Amino acid sequence: MATSPTVTKEKESKVIKKLYPNYKVIVLNDDFNTFKHVSECLMKYIPGMTSDRAWELTNQVHFEGQAIVWVGPQEQAELYHLQLKRAGLTMAPLEKA
Repeated sequence: MATSPTVTKEKESKVIKKLYPNYKVIVLNDDFNTFKHVSECLMKYIPGMTSDRAWELTNQVHFEGQAIVWVGPQEQAELYHLQLKRAGLTMAPLEKA
């Protein structure tokens, strides 16, 4: 009695691409940093930050208590967060966007 060979289907390989999460850099309001200092720090450390945008964000920090000043990859977010913190700004912990 002859037996026929068993044919098995190969498992389909599915690749699911996941993007790395973005992180939010958030500046908090405080009672000791001036508007000028916050605005200057934002322009110095956040790439592409204009004077007008820095003032908008500084006002948001003052009147709303916080502002998201940058969103992007974790490594860059950590750098900007650290630079702003070292400059004396009050920072919220990094958050996933």
